[in-house]
Amino acid sequence: MKSNTSDAKHLLFSRNAAAATLALAVLAAAASAAVADPVNTTGGGKISVNDVAPTGWASTGTGTTGGAGASPENTYVVGSLTELNAATANHGEPAAPKLIYIRGTINGNESPDGRLLGEQDYAPGYDITRYMSCFLDNGRTWSDQAFDYCKKMRQLRQQGSNAMKRQIEVNLPSNTTLLGLGADAGLVGANVVLHQASNVVVRNLSIESPVDWFTSWSPDDGDGAWNARFDAFSGVTSDHIWIDHVLLSDGRFPDSEAPRDFKNEPVIRHDGLLDLKDGTDFVTVSNSQLRDHDKTSLLGSGDEHVDKDGGKLRVSYISNLFQNTQQRGPRVRFGQVHVVNNYFVGSTVDPDYPMVSEAQGGSSYFIGAGYESSIYSEYNAFDYSGPGADESVTVSSYNGHRFSDHGSWFNGKDADLAAVARASFEIHKADAIAAATASGTTAPDWTQREFTSDAGWNPAVEYGYHALKSAPAVRNAVLNFSGPGVLDVEAGR
Repeated sequence: MKSNTSDAKHLLFSRNAAAATLALAVLAAAASAAVADPVNTTGGGKISVNDVAPTGWASTGTGTTGGAGASPENTYVVGSLTELNAATANHGEPAAPKLIYIRGTINGNESPDGRLLGEQDYAPGYDITRYMSCFLDNGRTWSDQAFDYCKKMRQLRQQGSNAMKRQIEVNLPSNTTLLGLGADAGLVGANVVLHQASNVVVRNLSIESPVDWFTSWSPDDGDGAWNARFDAFSGVTSDHIWIDHVLLSDGRFPDSEAPRDFKNEPVIRHDGLLDLKDGTDFVTVSNSQLRDHDKTSLLGSGDEHVDKDGGKLRVSYISNLFQNTQQRGPRVRFGQVHVVNNYFVGSTVDPDYPMVSEAQGGSSYFIGAGYESSIYSEYNAFDYSGPGADESVTVSSYNGHRFSDHGSWFNGKDADLAAVARASFEIHKADAIAAATASGTTAPDWTQREFTSDAGWNPAVEYGYHALKSAPAVRNAVLNFSGPGVLDVEAGR
């Protein structure tokens, strides 16, 4: 597993205990109006199983305590997938409070007998190159008759996908705290899912996105698109979730190293990094790192899902690093989303994950304002470099007309993110109206909206928090306090 300190190519910075302790002391002393680590409630640089989500949407209502107060028999230290699945089952009472410590790295492809399963174990004989060759017209049409193996490849792809799902899916039930013991604790190749779960805490872990060997090509998705099946972490119809000091990335398997497709572009083998959908609600993502990924963090799965997502998807992103995240950092539908003191970093020429904005002819952006979203952004720092880099990359509107920002910076200077969001909304609105006129159809309902920089809500009314109010302070706090291995984990009850 590639941790956030193990590979120079994916390394943002290195840290040791002495440096972290010094930085904690300096920032704590300097911050009378702000805190460097706004969700560390333990003091002394420790994570305790009794910590509760102290701020953000996860702190509201019933709060988020995870498995705090679990009995000794419901406390586990696990080092394999089999042990982790047994711990989540919790002696037949999965919803009872439980504490699960992960020691070392757990691989989602590890079979009960300890073997690491690969593509040929899930679907012997499958070959993605042969699969692609069965699409005619440069990927536009599938044909079972293109070659004598095409029907078999189609069947094997589905077989492999289903077998892989059964193997790598890790379900975290209600009232669970999942903690990494040490800086090297984590999950690789697993699909972590919260399904109808409530009150879950995940802290101090590295999570490497699973590689979908059986990703599918969809000719009718825009100009054609790859649709991988497995997220690294997803919440489905779940509530009160606190994700803290976690690293999520593609790790050892960047998109740039994937096989090439019909357009000589990499096959997309990763889906979402941190996706929340189907009415998931009351979530805080804090002091974490989301890095080196394309479809990073999607909130809501479709504009049509107002019955599931309307009035839900309340999420806070506080003091996180978004680095080389080509899109969806986050992309929001419906939700009331607070984005505060995050550090966004990207480059137009990154070798693995270049961020090329719409203004440059690409599709990259950091924050996406989707249908019926209400985003309250404040004091976020954006550093974007390379030829043609400009602040249009900060926000793109995808049918979203409410976006508020206060005090953010682009390359160290004051930025007007609301103006960027407004310009993007007006461009997409004009395009949608023109397309409807040309086709003789009715323009979508969102084109009747007018953009507003009033988000319609204020996070300060919902929960207490402190914001750092200078770009250097935000960079320093995120670079020195986010991700796993920064704080010691206090084992035991």
